[in-house]
Amino acid sequence: QVQLQESGGGSVQSGGSLRLSCEASGPYTYTIVWMAWFRQAPGKEREGIATINQVGTIRYADSAKGRFTISRDNAKKTAYLQMNSLKSGDTAMYYCAAEWSGDNWLKGSQWRYWGQGTQVTVSS
Repeated sequence: QVQLQESGGGSVQSGGSLRLSCEASGPYTYTIVWMAWFRQAPGKEREGIATINQVGTIRYADSAKGRFTISRDNAKKTAYLQMNSLKSGDTAMYYCAAEWSGDNWLKGSQWRYWGQGTQVTVSS
């Protein structure tokens, strides 16, 4: 099993920045190839933001390009999401996911492990 723990969420004013972290733990963390960030706003569907694999291959959702940056420290078993120029529309619960199996990383159903989420609130 793999456990994922997100941190770094909080409240920030529009235009501000936050850096989210996702630490993986458990006996099978060595099996993780892909890690990703998703978010879900109230009343909306969960959406993929970005994903990264062990060798640094990165993919972004179109909505995330330019303001969000995903990175990863394999030694720390941690993925990060740097979010800049935040807008009120970025307010959501942000989730970390790991172990992707499928043909479309944007589909949450194709990810095996999930964290509990960290709340990001952007005020205008």
